[in-house]
Amino acid sequence: MEIAPLYTEITDGPDQGQAYWLRTDDGVRIRAGVWAHEGAKGTVLLFPGRTEYVEKYGRTASDLAQCGYASCVIDWRGQGLSDRLISDPMPGHVIRFSDYQKDIDALLEMATELNLPKPWHLLGHSMGGGIGLQAIYNGLPVASCAFSGPMWGISISPQMRPVAWTLSTLAQKVGLGHIYTPGTSRESYVLQEAFEDNKLTNDRPMYDYMIDQVRTKPDLGLGGPSMGWLIEALKATRQMQRLASPDLPCFTFYGSLEAIVDVPRIEDRMTRWPNGTLHVVEGGHHELLMDTPDIRADITRKLCDHFDQAATDLDQRSGSDDQDQKQSAPSHPPRSNSAVA
Repeated sequence: MEIAPLYTEITDGPDQGQAYWLRTDDGVRIRAGVWAHEGAKGTVLLFPGRTEYVEKYGRTASDLAQCGYASCVIDWRGQGLSDRLISDPMPGHVIRFSDYQKDIDALLEMATELNLPKPWHLLGHSMGGGIGLQAIYNGLPVASCAFSGPMWGISISPQMRPVAWTLSTLAQKVGLGHIYTPGTSRESYVLQEAFEDNKLTNDRPMYDYMIDQVRTKPDLGLGGPSMGWLIEALKATRQMQRLASPDLPCFTFYGSLEAIVDVPRIEDRMTRWPNGTLHVVEGGHHELLMDTPDIRADITRKLCDHFDQAATDLDQRSGSDDQDQKQSAPSHPPRSNSAVA
């Protein structure tokens, strides 16, 4: 673990942020950012979406810090300042969707080494929501989870879905998995889409914040997804759809104007989540954590209430377990049947 760049001048994040270079088991160098503070009551592991990067969540980290939470944000492989995986650095590309779990393993090693305050909680946005759900199935050590517009499916019309499957499968088979998906390019979304037409936020200052970041630091930018990423994402989300929901406190939210991820998949998942709550923000777009001040404030309050309650429940369960152990423990140490104890 080595110190990595953190562009504090464009983050609007809490003071004393720090970024680190991490190395995954398969040799990919990734970056993670940490905003921790003395007395934090827990840490939010923040899993960003496709195209995103640590600095974009500086304001979210500030919102969480006001509630008493530290934040830890990751640059997934293939984006942000982490290693890009193909010669053209601009397509959003991954070899296998499961490779993102290797990034999480490196992140958890860092979080443990830094002794980030516990309990840990997951907050996954968009693609990070899909990666995060997979991580929970793999045993991610968190007390609760929350998801913002999670990519548990991709918004594709019924007519185009078979086409997307066929084209991305063929592209992968003939060695063209690195090319852009049709209709996308190497330019970052916020640099080519006018605010009036964007699908991310209702808040112009926040949209300008996103634009200024990638203009000021072009090495953070990312273009459209590759055909390889598309087929891997389609396969991963289809596989997850078939699984039962985890037994973990969950708060999921999306905007009523959501147009990037598959809303029916979110609704189906949450109807099957035994300890889950679904919240729909009327008039909201895809990035509710970066929407108007009123929406951000309301979502932050609900998130922190959710994390607080999960931590309280965890403490109560731990106390009950400790009491049960005390009641069942012998009054004196048992004797060994061996001559050598």
